[in-house]
Amino acid sequence: MRTAEIVRKTAETDIRLRLDLDGDGKSEIDSGCGFLDHMLTLFAKHAGYDLCVKCVGDTEVDYHHTTEDIGIALGQAFAKALGDKRGIVRYGDITLPMDEALIAVAVDISGRDYAAIDLQFAFEKVGDFDTELCEEFWLAFVREAKLTLHIRQLAGKNAHHIIEGVFKATARALAKATRIDEARKDEVPSTKGVL
Repeated sequence: MRTAEIVRKTAETDIRLRLDLDGDGKSEIDSGCGFLDHMLTLFAKHAGYDLCVKCVGDTEVDYHHTTEDIGIALGQAFAKALGDKRGIVRYGDITLPMDEALIAVAVDISGRDYAAIDLQFAFEKVGDFDTELCEEFWLAFVREAKLTLHIRQLAGKNAHHIIEGVFKATARALAKATRIDEARKDEVPSTKGVL
């Protein structure tokens, strides 16, 4: 069972997160931030992961700690659920349109954390969500999940569409990378023997 539960409690956030990599895209999300709830819901749907998130955070300050800490918890759950990564495809990529926005994402579940994120926002906010928090979320996720993630915005003006494209594209690339390769289900996909 490729599942994990994470409880993370700090002075800024209290998070309970459950992830099932072999789910069917169901989600129960309550982060305290409506826009982030929307992004995590579509992330689960497009990845085909079951995801439950409950976060009580210091949203009276802003959404920074909530967003970053959920990224941390999701990354920890992802790494835990994958275990030794035996049988996974390892790589995934997609170029995904979201109306006028076009987002390219490539992922390597390498055991090494590296993020290359190239996004340009004409606006600093989507509603009350700071657009820069999109990058903060994925940086936190990558550090804990120990994978390589490239996100590149090829087109787009609407900040909502750009961020939604990023979450959908990353979900679909991760879904490809975490899929079990039935022909090699007992192998770790590396000449090193470990990831």
